[in-house]
Amino acid sequence: MRLMEEVGSTGTLVLLLLLVQHTRGCGYELCPATQPSMINVHLLPHTHVDVGWLRTVDEYYSGDHSGGPHECVRHVLDSVVSALLANPSRRFIYAEMAFFVRWWQQQPAPRRWAVQQLVSQGRLQFVNGGWVMNDEATTHYAAIIDQMSLGLHFLRDTFGDCGRPQVAWHIDPFGHSREQASLFAQMGFDGYFLGRLDYQDKQRREKELEMEQVWRASANLPPPQADLFTSILPNVYFPPAGLCWDSLCSVRGGDLVADDQASPDSRAEEVINHFLEAAAVQAQHYGSNHTVMTMGSDFYYSNASQWFSNLDKLIQLVNAKQSKGSLINVLYSTPACYLWELNKANLTWTVKQDDFFPYADGPHQFWTGYFTSRPAFKHYVRLSHKFLQVCNQLEALAGPAASQGPYGPGRSIHLRKAMAVVQHHDAVSGTAKQRVTNDYVKQLVEGWEQCEVLVSNALASLGGSQEDFVFCNHLNVSVCPLSQRDPSFLVILYNPLGWTVSWMVRLPVSSWGFRVINASQHTVPSEVVAVSGEGTRTSPPELLFPASAPPLGFSIYSVTRLPSRVPTTPAAPTPGILVIQNEHIRAVFDPDTGLLQELENLDMGLRLPLTQAFYWYRASSGDYRNSQTSGAYIFRTQSSVPFPVRHRAQTRLVQGALVQEVHQNFSAWCSQVVRLYPGQRHLELEWTVGPVPVGDGWGKEVISLFDSQLETGGRFYTDSNGREILERRRDHRPTWDLKQTEPVAGNYYPVNSHISITDGQIQLTVLTDRSQGGSSLRDGSLELMVHRRLLLDDNRGVGEALLEPGDGPGTGLVVRGRHLVLLDTVEAAAAGHRLQAQREALAPQLVLAPAGQGTPYSPGTPALTQFSGLRRELHPAVHLLTLARWGPSTVLLRLEHIFERGEGSTFNLSQPVTLDLQDLFSAFTISHLEETTLSADQPLSKATRLQWRTSTGGGPAPLQPAPSLDTSVVTLQPMEIRTFLASVTWNEERAR
Repeated sequence: MRLMEEVGSTGTLVLLLLLVQHTRGCGYELCPATQPSMINVHLLPHTHVDVGWLRTVDEYYSGDHSGGPHECVRHVLDSVVSALLANPSRRFIYAEMAFFVRWWQQQPAPRRWAVQQLVSQGRLQFVNGGWVMNDEATTHYAAIIDQMSLGLHFLRDTFGDCGRPQVAWHIDPFGHSREQASLFAQMGFDGYFLGRLDYQDKQRREKELEMEQVWRASANLPPPQADLFTSILPNVYFPPAGLCWDSLCSVRGGDLVADDQASPDSRAEEVINHFLEAAAVQAQHYGSNHTVMTMGSDFYYSNASQWFSNLDKLIQLVNAKQSKGSLINVLYSTPACYLWELNKANLTWTVKQDDFFPYADGPHQFWTGYFTSRPAFKHYVRLSHKFLQVCNQLEALAGPAASQGPYGPGRSIHLRKAMAVVQHHDAVSGTAKQRVTNDYVKQLVEGWEQCEVLVSNALASLGGSQEDFVFCNHLNVSVCPLSQRDPSFLVILYNPLGWTVSWMVRLPVSSWGFRVINASQHTVPSEVVAVSGEGTRTSPPELLFPASAPPLGFSIYSVTRLPSRVPTTPAAPTPGILVIQNEHIRAVFDPDTGLLQELENLDMGLRLPLTQAFYWYRASSGDYRNSQTSGAYIFRTQSSVPFPVRHRAQTRLVQGALVQEVHQNFSAWCSQVVRLYPGQRHLELEWTVGPVPVGDGWGKEVISLFDSQLETGGRFYTDSNGREILERRRDHRPTWDLKQTEPVAGNYYPVNSHISITDGQIQLTVLTDRSQGGSSLRDGSLELMVHRRLLLDDNRGVGEALLEPGDGPGTGLVVRGRHLVLLDTVEAAAAGHRLQAQREALAPQLVLAPAGQGTPYSPGTPALTQFSGLRRELHPAVHLLTLARWGPSTVLLRLEHIFERGEGSTFNLSQPVTLDLQDLFSAFTISHLEETTLSADQPLSKATRLQWRTSTGGGPAPLQPAPSLDTSVVTLQPMEIRTFLASVTWNEERAR
């Protein structure tokens, strides 16, 4: 009776029919029949719901604020489920788990049962299945994997195999990365559906029938491991013009449900003829007798009955034309069912090996500004990713004690969800409204707070001592009250990498002398340096000392203030030539301009004349060629020549035993510290930019420009989401002839961690600490955009200028960041930049505590000053990508080979690596291993993927069988990621 009340009489009848219907299983076998001799138009009812953009996540879900009931995900899902239950022929697809999980948790049991039936019958199908539809330009690959795994884990637990998406659905991201396609293939997807691509590329593809092809998304993984069939939707993700039945439609189609006659009236006939014409034109651009129409858009289907009733009638009336000779067959379908038909046709498809960047939707309209937009937020997202990995690892190492310990209940799920949300294509991209971005930050802060409790519990359990742990989360602005106040304190250095890491600790202090004792009770060298302030701000002095931590573990350092001393490091303007040098690197600065002049690699005898300075482009406000302005999405300059912030810099030299620094002051809003530590093989550039002045009426795009005499032939290299490296060529696209309209913006590419140039022998590499836009606009040069402050909106929907506020009223944002500069031979470059990039992405986590206030965690158990979660270091080519608790006695484990084929050949780092997992971890014992797909939602032994015949030759290749795991020995090939679910028992005795 409750079930009947829940779904109504019509829905009850349908459900009763479902109960007696023979179940055919779930998957492609549930797809509807098509007509082999006709053009089959697959209608794809869908909605697109941004996880925050113009309104916050909560507002979009509940329909609060100015969006009203029509922009309400809860209403959309309620309405769609009711409409599906009313007619068993209807189908619908849905993507974003961030909203669906919330809706699901609010549903009563009868409604949940009804939805499970819809899923098992293939009428409600999930596509993508990640927590969000993530951005592809500014996201790090590890964060992509995490957010996809979170959503797919829910679908697996809730709906079993029937809930597993078979296709990736990225209809709104603003360009598409090759690494994203590779990850999707490794997650087990059969196809990839895209909405946006460059307008010139699309025109060429429509003409040459290449709207669909196989994307070979890795130069390292053997085909078809990273091959993914890719379909470009004909109309982004909108309905064809005039074929829309939603209250939000800009142009509504004729209402077909009003016609009750056997033959349609004149208005209905007009709509049907329009549909037939649109289908015929669209089919001309595709290579088979199947095509799709996306029947939905942003927040469509709040009145799903209206949509489906018209679509029901449309299908009836269009197919009735077949009796009069029409060769158009229209049906309710899904992307998976459409893909299945293409696969059965056994056609031969061309192969793509590059990516879809940059994206332009018209002349002078390159979506390359968002590569840098909101740089401080981008950095906070990167830091949050690091802290989430620390939180996950310590939860896995400490076991149940991490979530229920002396500091209260701590949970990693809050930060996991917050980090998943901010991977959305209008979040980390920097393209949401300011108030929405503030809400993203709030979610991250709340996630940090929960993980700080968990980390405290884990450190107390693993170290054996309960301390008043303190997390100094404002070290980027030299603020840490504990180190600035207390005469003595502890520094816990946790290393999330699988190798021992050395790190220079820098903490703000209020005096000039300290003694530092390491975990072995030995004194380590330390010094306090004066730090020059930026603008009117005064920075406190900083304590420096070299520290190290074992793999997947921590070391505890004791710091004690000594009687007052005076600064020992000079901080006065320095005349004459400036040089900073250690045993590996020498940097020379021009005595007249104060700018970097030359960089030398002493180990290899390489010397490169190299300048670096800051410039700014005048942001376009539109011109006679095009009215397009520069904004949160779009990058467009008024001129291709940038203005220098200043031609010279005031310099200050700081030299001590532990650091050498050249402080450069370019202006009141732009400064930089160029730094070398002992043993460091790269030059560190810590820049501070902002508030960017706009009082002259011009928005500004600020860049750091490196200039050399290297002959680079118009080529430069950038990473793809932090993994494989792609070659870029100025004013060139690998698969189509580019008509360049913007010589600056049209040559910008996303840089997640790496950009480099080379003349074939010498390589100059710059590593970044966040995603930025970058390019090489002339031979021998590199530039990275570090900040943007704009006065106009770019008319892409966000509706406000990118004017981020600062600390004070009416002030702009100040941003601080780091670039690491490496000079190497081409053969040696890969080893240096790969390893250093991992050290930057997962730098040690500092946790402080007052000295002498700890209590034993377990009476009778001595406290540790050092702990490692691994019994031995990992091979330098192997990275522990994921270690997370995945169940009461289950740990999720991912291992990756971080080198590409041929990289690091000088050091033999690109060879396969074999390791034994059985006794690798000190904190727990593995009793069983099961290898899964990358997203950990399907056993690899049961995973199958559709195979495709390609123009590169040969027929479909079978999937390689899952390697045997009778033993725990695992071999990793270059760029391979292997994922395992490990059943574990936590050890009672801590490893020492």
